[in-house]
Amino acid sequence: MASKLVPSSNAYDRTMPTTKTVAVAECDDPSEASVRVLRQFRQVFNAVKTHFQMVEKRAGIGGAQLWALSVIAERPGIGVNDLALAMDVRQSTASNLVKGLVGKGLVDTSRDGSDRRAVQLKILPPARRILIRAPGPFTGVLPSALASLDPRALRRLEKDLAVLIEALGVDERAATTPLADM
Repeated sequence: MASKLVPSSNAYDRTMPTTKTVAVAECDDPSEASVRVLRQFRQVFNAVKTHFQMVEKRAGIGGAQLWALSVIAERPGIGVNDLALAMDVRQSTASNLVKGLVGKGLVDTSRDGSDRRAVQLKILPPARRILIRAPGPFTGVLPSALASLDPRALRRLEKDLAVLIEALGVDERAATTPLADM
């Protein structure tokens, strides 16, 4: 069985990914290929799960809450709708994240703008301490790794995953559920 070498990155590095070489088998047997791809999905899911467990252990909050905190810290005064857009989640999901963060004393809400109906969010000092000790990337290891891919590789992956998603017949609403909440 022939193999080719492709770059891989260390998703736990907060700065630049390190590149190492991974052998990818080239084989025409579809059953062997499907087993290899299944193993790759397991590795991806394990990396995501491990990261979220580390976040929970070191930060004391879930991965989606940590991501929301980081967005609010970067954009003080952001509203719930803009938070939902920044995280690519439903408005109701962002609203629930904010309620949880407010309940934990990590985020404050105010209605200071000209539109008194709109809520502005800001993080509180305990949230800053969480962000300092939390492992990155705050968006999660999978979004960070995807963002680091070459644009051509990302387009190929998007196309191939669309075929897989169609074969699975998945619920399209799951596309806006944070991985940390799955």
